[in-house]
Amino acid sequence: MHETLKKLGDIGVIPVVKIEKASDAVNLGKALLAGELPVAEITFRTAAAEEAIRNLVRHLPELLVGAGTILTVEQAKIAIAAGAKFIVTPGFNPKVVDYCISEKVPVTPGISSPSEIEMALERGLDVVKFFPAGALGGVPFLKAISAPYGGIRFIPTGGVDPSNLSEYLSFNRVHAVGGTWIAKEATISAGNFGEITQLAQEAISLSLGFEHAHVGINGENPQIAVASAEMFSRLFFFAARDGTSSIFAGAGSEFMKTPYLGTHGHLAISTLSIARAEAYLKRKGVGVRPETAKEKDGRTVAIYLDREIAGFAIHLLQK
Repeated sequence: MHETLKKLGDIGVIPVVKIEKASDAVNLGKALLAGELPVAEITFRTAAAEEAIRNLVRHLPELLVGAGTILTVEQAKIAIAAGAKFIVTPGFNPKVVDYCISEKVPVTPGISSPSEIEMALERGLDVVKFFPAGALGGVPFLKAISAPYGGIRFIPTGGVDPSNLSEYLSFNRVHAVGGTWIAKEATISAGNFGEITQLAQEAISLSLGFEHAHVGINGENPQIAVASAEMFSRLFFFAARDGTSSIFAGAGSEFMKTPYLGTHGHLAISTLSIARAEAYLKRKGVGVRPETAKEKDGRTVAIYLDREIAGFAIHLLQK
């Protein structure tokens, strides 16, 4: 997969932006970055698109900028010359797709049928836009249409909003989602960039779906772990569940049979996507301990971060 497309998947949410004044572009980009959402798809639905892309690329190099609603090869040329790092089309225009491929610029064409998926596969594409996602039937339709095609991933756009974002991103064939609700045209024109930052933060939070799963407490030996779990069970009616390296008392308390990571133990945090969580935390300067990773079906399902909080290691778990 192209590195730019991988970055889109790592971010998970792509603001689809219609901008009337190119002079608003930098403030828009700063608002998205402040909301920890370092990407923008500037649509070619206004005359300001080209200059807006140039402004963002020039002044905010940390922002991943692409061009959307590209309908012609000429528009693709203009967008690429302005600095767009990826191209998005509403439908499958073979001329536009083939041009982008020839220029080695990532392109995610819109698809809505098996035939269009096969056109993408024939060209070696591994990520496409699913549009208009809501009108076509949302996640159930996407699951049905994608079932025969294991080698391709989707970016649903159209009808995606905070109410269904998590549902889309919970489907493992969804690479990212695109939406207009984060940076609406009217909000940009009114200069309400604080609202855009707030909506961007909300979108990132929903895309990660962090939840506290349980507390792991380091024990000196198996006997202490078992005794602690049994006491929890007797006092609070928490069912004990014995395992190889630990024993649970209910779902929220894990007693380690021997000391493991963390001075006191660990805090387990579940997430919709460990890959997206790793990328998000990396942007905040927090890494992982690769040697602790557990894999299932070629996918990381658990991994520890590279630091403690209040004497507790942090254990990421795949939902």
